[in-house]
Amino acid sequence: MPVTDAGHMNGAQTVAASRAAAELVLKRGEFELAVHLGIVRVEAGRSGGRPRVRQEEVDRLRAEDGFPGTLRERVRTVGTAEGARLLGISPVRFTRLARAGCVTPVALYLNRYRAVVWLYLAQELGGLAARSPELLVGRSPAWMRDRLDSGTDCRPRNWRSRRIERLLTLTGDPWARAAVVAQALDPAQLAEVVDDPYERAYFARVLPEPVFGQRGSSATRDALERLMLADEPDEILWRRVNLIMELDSARELRQAPRPGDEPQSGLDTFGRLPVSAEPYEPAERVEPAEPSGSVHRGEPTEPTEPTEPTELGELGEPAVTAEPAGDPARPVEPAAQGSSVGLLARLRLRRWSAGRHPRVRAGRAAARTARRVTPGGHRPLARPRGGSQREDAAGRE
Repeated sequence: MPVTDAGHMNGAQTVAASRAAAELVLKRGEFELAVHLGIVRVEAGRSGGRPRVRQEEVDRLRAEDGFPGTLRERVRTVGTAEGARLLGISPVRFTRLARAGCVTPVALYLNRYRAVVWLYLAQELGGLAARSPELLVGRSPAWMRDRLDSGTDCRPRNWRSRRIERLLTLTGDPWARAAVVAQALDPAQLAEVVDDPYERAYFARVLPEPVFGQRGSSATRDALERLMLADEPDEILWRRVNLIMELDSARELRQAPRPGDEPQSGLDTFGRLPVSAEPYEPAERVEPAEPSGSVHRGEPTEPTEPTEPTELGELGEPAVTAEPAGDPARPVEPAAQGSSVGLLARLRLRRWSAGRHPRVRAGRAAARTARRVTPGGHRPLARPRGGSQREDAAGRE
């Protein structure tokens, strides 16, 4: 085994993710999916490095019956055409089942036409056939027809919910859990819930990264970012409530670092808690119920009426009241830390106090005019344009 692939962490021998994938006879995508599903448990590397796998974890999986076939079957994904063949239905009917929320995607990729291709676990499709065989033959139920006729597509929302739930299960750091939930909100929504810019910047540092780092083209990453955003009013409200709860738990543990703060003990260079190999089991608490309009894990439910969207400010910036009339030259005191006045508003006030007030501009214009007036009270006559030094000399003679 190469020296760079082996190491020790907390007294246990660990190997790199690439080495573990080779020993488990898994491709990179299959290994990442196995980690995401909790089949393979990993540990965060030292100083925020790439996750590593304990050698005993690799040995445990290799000792299972039917290795490596059983392990690869657990992470086998299929597209629409192959999934339809497994269920014995047409691809059109399979697509209708997926759009209605009867099956939940587990992964996706972009084809050469930059269209999103959804992937499904083969084992879950077999469970659907055993659980709801009436969906595979005959006429579709009335709730499915109504949902499809309204143009509903549950695949992005179900994939998003499933991904966030799995990341929360694998994450023990409260700040990392809040960062995972914050992924589902656009910048304007996120700024309304988290008004501290240092906390929003901290989310990007503690957000769990893929095992092999960021892969794919920029178009693929942009597509993933767009699909991660909640796009329905009830889901947005649900994500906001969850983020507030996770953020309260994170603030009780520690505050987000600010420029000049000393690094806290027990954290890595990225300000994250060390991750153990065991899956995270959060303490019991009352969680807000997911809106009934969302469907995942292949359990169809009736849609609900969408609620009114929350009124948003421009780019999530808090409202700033107008400055009272007074001395325009008086400097504006900076807002106290934690005030509702945002960073952009403070910059505007600072620029306003630096001489942009109309009275200040009028006073400066009057001063420039006074400097151009002669002592007798008359302005000097303008010299004709286009004159030369030779004509001026002739005039003096």
